[in-house]
Amino acid sequence: MTIREATVADADAMGAVHVRAWQAAYRGMMLDEYLDALDPTSRADMWRRIIEENRAGIHRVVIEAESVIVGLAAYGPDRDPASDPSVGELIAINLHPDHWRRGLGRRLIRQVTTELAGQGFTRAVLWVVTENTRARTFYESEAWYFDGTARIATVQDAIVNEVRYARDLTGDAGVRGG
Repeated sequence: MTIREATVADADAMGAVHVRAWQAAYRGMMLDEYLDALDPTSRADMWRRIIEENRAGIHRVVIEAESVIVGLAAYGPDRDPASDPSVGELIAINLHPDHWRRGLGRRLIRQVTTELAGQGFTRAVLWVVTENTRARTFYESEAWYFDGTARIATVQDAIVNEVRYARDLTGDAGVRGG
């Protein structure tokens, strides 16, 4: 298992993982027609553009199992312009459903949390679809908590209800080893 910075060459695999993860995770929470129409090629193009733009402070990583990309994450400073600069954000985390419940998602989120803390952030946030109890349970098992904030958002052309989770990155409440 390897976690490393994503490169443009990874975009096709990232697009495929992204689509499969969404189709499995959001079935019943988003319209089937929307999920069925997700296209790995267009998602790969999206990731390619994101990597090429290389926005300051935003990191994109992939996790490989047996040299195959099976997951991805993006993180950096909180994208809310009103946010305190000490707050980081887990922007995206996706794992191919064939690799769920094998500890890879846990390793990936712990790596991201460690990186955010190492960059000097003292708190981290993420947004999760309200009805996604599987993801919420996972985040809670990693010391993230619902902070009481909710919104209706457009997430890559899908309108969803989201809640914000937070995590302290300092002291004993900080990062656990992986």
